Amino acid sequence: MKREFEHIKVIGFDADDTLWVNETYFRDAELEFARLLASYETANKIDQELFKMEMKNLELYGYGVKGFVLSMVEMALELSDHTISVETIGKILDIGKAMLNKPVELLDGVEDTLKELSQTHRLILVTKGDLLDQERKLEKSNLTSYFHHIEVLSDKQTTNYMGLLSHLDIEPSEFLMVGNSLKSDILPIIEIGAKAIHVPFHTTWLHEQVSDQQKKDKEYKTISSLNELRGVLG
Repeated sequence: MKREFEHIKVIGFDADDTLWVNETYFRDAELEFARLLASYETANKIDQELFKMEMKNLELYGYGVKGFVLSMVEMALELSDHTISVETIGKILDIGKAMLNKPVELLDGVEDTLKELSQTHRLILVTKGDLLDQERKLEKSNLTSYFHHIEVLSDKQTTNYMGLLSHLDIEPSEFLMVGNSLKSDILPIIEIGAKAIHVPFHTTWLHEQVSDQQKKDKEYKTISSLNELRGVLG
């Protein structure tokens, strides 16, 4: 193993947009939502206002499809001055149900990587969002057997990670996190003294984007897909 990672015993993997496609479905849903409300506002304005509504509701609803759907319903009521039809509300709910029933599309190299690394490391899944939805996706992915532990967090900040590592009796120096979000998977991990590898996804939710200043002088590796992870670890 390469010296940088020679002390790593446990590797944590993010789920959405690291192991399987997720954010693409939210972007498609936003487009469909904007078409439903096209008579009230422009698509760009609807998108902006929906994001604001999501941020306002995040503390109440948390992350995931269900909170997203509730924010769409509330946004529709607000934009229409509470005149939105029952039929349109039903269509918004259908958007959410369709999202929850999407197939799980694994990203390139995921299963081969997990299969090989599970022979040499303890692998854990560390994700956030709606518990039932994440459990559903994990079951459909057929990846459960590769993970020693599965954790669905309410958020991914330093305190959440420190609590998880303490619970699992893992020292930060022994832990590596792999994920697509700099804000959730990389920067908090660096702050607690663990290692991080960034695997960018082509679409990033605005809430997960970070500035150049936030990532300045932060030490982490970036790879283009999980296919490269085994080579990086040596």
